[in-house]
Amino acid sequence: MKTLIEIYDERAIENVIGPETFRPEDVVYLCPAEVAQNRRYQEKLKGFFASRGLDVRLHFAECSMYKADTIYNQFHQIAGKYQDCTVDITGGTDAALFAAGMFCQETGTPVFTYSRKKNRFYDISNASFADDLPCELEYKVEEFFRMAGGQMREGRVDNTLLSGYMDKYEGFFQIFLKRRRRWPDAITFLQRISQVGREEEITLHVCGDYVQKGERGSRIKADESLLNELQQLGFIQNLRIESGKSVEFDFTDLQVRSWLRDVGSVLELYMYKMCVDAGVFHDVVSSAVVDWDGSHQRDSVSNEIDVVASRGVIPVFISCKATEVKTEALNELAILRDRFGGKGAKAVIATTEYCNSATRHRAAQLGITVIDREEMEAGVVPERLRIIIKAGK
Repeated sequence: MKTLIEIYDERAIENVIGPETFRPEDVVYLCPAEVAQNRRYQEKLKGFFASRGLDVRLHFAECSMYKADTIYNQFHQIAGKYQDCTVDITGGTDAALFAAGMFCQETGTPVFTYSRKKNRFYDISNASFADDLPCELEYKVEEFFRMAGGQMREGRVDNTLLSGYMDKYEGFFQIFLKRRRRWPDAITFLQRISQVGREEEITLHVCGDYVQKGERGSRIKADESLLNELQQLGFIQNLRIESGKSVEFDFTDLQVRSWLRDVGSVLELYMYKMCVDAGVFHDVVSSAVVDWDGSHQRDSVSNEIDVVASRGVIPVFISCKATEVKTEALNELAILRDRFGGKGAKAVIATTEYCNSATRHRAAQLGITVIDREEMEAGVVPERLRIIIKAGK
């Protein structure tokens, strides 16, 4: 084929799989006005394809996506303008698919589709080249955001450093589990004792009172057993405790300092390692901050996703909660999954609470898998992730 006609879909992945696989000279997107007139998005899409090594000319044909007659006429106009056309009906509205069917039946234009369940392309009519063709594309985490016009910003974690601590994460998580209810106070103590003023440089050395101020005027004593376990783990060193009076130690490095001052890091790091241990993902990112439109403006919409992993063309979005799972958290996760992953994407909520049936039911309604404390304690999280990524395939 020389020209691929794509029916634009709000799920970004539906718009790129066909062009990437068959690599035509021209791609014509039948799309609504807000896309056809959005030069910024179009340039981003061109940039995405270029970064993937695809030299293709992109064209955007404005059309109402809910009027079959209008779409049918637009198909004819495109076919008259471009050579050797093929139609991809992977995405799009019902009206667009109906119009595509009429057009292809009348003209004999080849038409194919992609099955997310089978991860294969199929010949619908006159497209034998696509029949039962496996999709062998692989996308990195950041590419799922870029294909949707967004951009991944640097989050709280330098992912290039994470592999150097792989032998620490489970031990860190076990330390947390033993004092799960007291963890916020433990982190508050570490925050207070290592706090620096505006004019002071951040230092790895810590020296302070045995008792620190907590929230709402409370007082938090040093957890001596925690500090000793953190030293055994290798997260702090040179620990000296004068019981009731003072505490002194050194953070191993700045990354560890950051984790020990952030109440949510321990579960995120644990789930990051579980994704790696599952052995089925080719990319895993912790603390993925997504700028929805890639504008880098202060008022631009952005979200942080605790862990994102990808296998082929399927992303898995994981939200980590050290507290009870709220409906708002489930709704937010579902929106992010649908926006940046499409129908094939997976969503997981990981919680260190024992999850009740009502929460599981609500999660199931949204297509979200729950991994709770019971599965973490049983050591079955990597297997659960392997099952999740294979579900529906």
